[in-house]
Amino acid sequence: MQTIDFTLEWKLKLQNRFINYAKIYSTSDPESESTPSTAQQWNIAKYIFEELKSLGLENVELDGNGYIYAYIPSNLEHDDEPTIGFIAHYDTSPDFNGENVNPQIWDNYDGGDLLLNKETGFTLSPDKFESLKDYVGKTLITTDGTSLLGADDKAGVAEIVTAAEFLLAHPEIKHGRIAIGFTPDEEIGRGAHKFDVEKFGAEWAYTMDGSEAGELEYENFNAAGAVVKIHGLSVHPGYAFGKMVNAALLAAEFVKTLPENETPATTKGFEGFFHLTEMSADVSEAKLQYIIRDHDSEKFEARKKFIQEKVDELNKKYGEGTAEIEVKEQYRNMKQQFEGKMHIIDIAAQAMKDANVEPKIKAIRGGTDGAQLSYMGLPCPNIFAGGMNFHGPYEYVALETMEKAVKVIVNIARAVKKK
Repeated sequence: MQTIDFTLEWKLKLQNRFINYAKIYSTSDPESESTPSTAQQWNIAKYIFEELKSLGLENVELDGNGYIYAYIPSNLEHDDEPTIGFIAHYDTSPDFNGENVNPQIWDNYDGGDLLLNKETGFTLSPDKFESLKDYVGKTLITTDGTSLLGADDKAGVAEIVTAAEFLLAHPEIKHGRIAIGFTPDEEIGRGAHKFDVEKFGAEWAYTMDGSEAGELEYENFNAAGAVVKIHGLSVHPGYAFGKMVNAALLAAEFVKTLPENETPATTKGFEGFFHLTEMSADVSEAKLQYIIRDHDSEKFEARKKFIQEKVDELNKKYGEGTAEIEVKEQYRNMKQQFEGKMHIIDIAAQAMKDANVEPKIKAIRGGTDGAQLSYMGLPCPNIFAGGMNFHGPYEYVALETMEKAVKVIVNIARAVKKK
């Protein structure tokens, strides 16, 4: 297959597009019940919506829940090929500050420490993050140490939009109809909840939401979120004997009942975990937020049952009503949705090879919109977008990896054949 000529002009378009997206505040909020979960997400949604219209995509729509749909028409004389899609999310994680993002560009990275912030001394170092050694000579985009970057998943959004612009500018590249979708609230597990699969109209799609170059994933965690509330009894400490029930202490006790060796920091590969993401407590009330993950569906169910049992034990020990738990399922492992449909994976793997990228097919220790969409009738594996060290101030992305992702999208578009 002919190599794509991605000139400096297109590289700069990609770089500038990503930086523009990164600067727009779009953090999601797990406590909110609205869609999008935060008002600030509308800012980037409207920005992308107007950009897609200006580029000349067809049937561009921003619906009342913040979902964006757009289409690249087929340029084939006889179009009997399936419509395929590309999807990314524009919200950023609430795990770290996502406001006032100040991206920094480092050309021809030399492999040493990067002083991201002279005032605070905040440094991104290969001594702590060995993956940096793989990017010597590349153009890196980083934070200034005060926020996350948002490459998860604004890199994916920028790659899809740039690939769309590239295809429209190069009609000699033949392809079928291509659907494009952008979602809110993926970071809080709700990105696909109100996605209109029927309207999207694709036979299958790819989320551009992975990390390093070559990642191709069609297995992921089964996922749930759990909120544990503990109710105490506040009494003046001088007169508390036999009366006070300190919710903060009970919360600490509850945390210790979960396995210490089953956390994100102590597991890898296909091992699941309980992850305490947030905790607030005083004498009267305590609240603990967990995410529960496991690739194996039976082990996943066992984890949900286990945490419920620990709440029950707390109630048995301190009195009924002391603790309560709400568990909400977020997404399921999409692997079984690809039985008999492995051509979807094969096409992506070949598109990577044609872009001089070695496919790295593996399971996600996380999830994407694609996991939920696969169960909604839209098979949707995940492809790399390039971001590293997600959800924190050490996040970075290499422009060259983003460029490769654009090439992969274009290669998939022109390689799809009627199955």
